[in-house]
Order: sequence, then structure tokens, then C-alpha cells
Amino acid sequence: MAITIEAVYENGVLKPAQPLPLKEHERVQVTIETPPLDILQAHGILGWKGTSEELEAFALDPEFEYPPEAEES
Repeated sequence: MAITIEAVYENGVLKPAQPLPLKEHERVQVTIETPPLDILQAHGILGWKGTSEELEAFALDPEFEYPPEAEES
């Protein structure tokens, strides 16, 4: 049987996010895989059709900084 679950590593112990369908003291094999970075999961979502040079101009333009700098009063 193979199942995939989410777990959190905390104080040296993996803690499953939900109960597991296992018997007490049942031996299992564990494969650890960390999720990809958010930026990698979002790759291609924008559907950018321009060139890398055009994208660089937007990325480096201070007008598009986030969060915007607070205006001085």
C-alpha cells in the first residue's frame, strides 16, 4: 500500500497532518519529498508573451515595487 500525506517536521519528529490508516507498531518505509518553492509552482501562470528584456524592465522598475514605499507626509 502506498499513500501520500502531508506532515510537519517539528522537534525531530514528523507529525502527519491527518490520522494514518496504520496499525499500532506497524513498520513502514518513508520517502521524504519537500514541496517545490511557490515561485516554481506559479511558473507559467501569468502567460507572459513578451521578451525577457521587456520583463526585466518591468521587474526592475521602481514604480512596480511591492509593497509600495510609504509616502512621506
